[in-house]
Amino acid sequence: MSPPLQLAGIAVDAVSVGGLLTCIQLPGFDVAFDMGRADRGAVCRSTVLFTHAHIDHMGDVAAHCATRSLLGMAPPTYLVPAENIDAFHALMDAWRALDRSELACTVLPAAPGTRHDLGRGRFAQAFRVLHRVPCLGWSIWERREKLRPELVGRSSAEIRAARERGERITDATEAPVVAFSGDTLIEAIDHEPILRQARLLIIEVTFLDDRVSVADCRSKGHVHLDEVIARADAFENEAILFTHTSARYGHAQALDILRRRLPPSLADRVTLLPPPEHR
Repeated sequence: MSPPLQLAGIAVDAVSVGGLLTCIQLPGFDVAFDMGRADRGAVCRSTVLFTHAHIDHMGDVAAHCATRSLLGMAPPTYLVPAENIDAFHALMDAWRALDRSELACTVLPAAPGTRHDLGRGRFAQAFRVLHRVPCLGWSIWERREKLRPELVGRSSAEIRAARERGERITDATEAPVVAFSGDTLIEAIDHEPILRQARLLIIEVTFLDDRVSVADCRSKGHVHLDEVIARADAFENEAILFTHTSARYGHAQALDILRRRLPPSLADRVTLLPPPEHR
């Protein structure tokens, strides 16, 4: 198994091919976005944040749940778009009947604004994106304590004395670490600042050139490279991972397209997710 990518100081272990499979793992957060393929690494993720119910994003959920049970792991937690919650329960019940197993898991509905605690001062938050079916994007945040401005530059003795007097010496802050677009139209970038501001942006860019027009790409509910280039100056992210690229592009060919087409303001920050056989 190839080691995870390291992007903006964050480990990312991912597979994603447009229309075939998507599973984006963040090992350091014990979380995955979607479960289109439950490989051994993905089975280790105890929390799965689903964006939508297309098979290439949800199709391996029963295998994920069953394999965790087989390996003696704790039952997983699944956050599922609220529009799909009843059908998701029916899906798992069908597999329980077919497999004659318990498939124990916690299933929680998610909607824009839903927060889910991930432990260690971290939480996930959902937001709406625009696809052919109801779809969520997800962001991961870290809560941090920051020294209050009036104490910055003070000696440790002064800060300690302030604490002993019962004064509050820090302010709690929340910082966006990762944002995942799910499958979406490019307008999500315009409407959701978190996609532009998170330290690491993971975004689907399905089509890269005029073999599929922007109009045809949009009709499928996806992002075209032309639309990203048109917004090049909007991205504040430290690193950007392109995923969900159509299988019509070989990896070397896709890299060459990006090399030729990405403006300098993006080129140094963009990584193209390798196809599964390269991982």
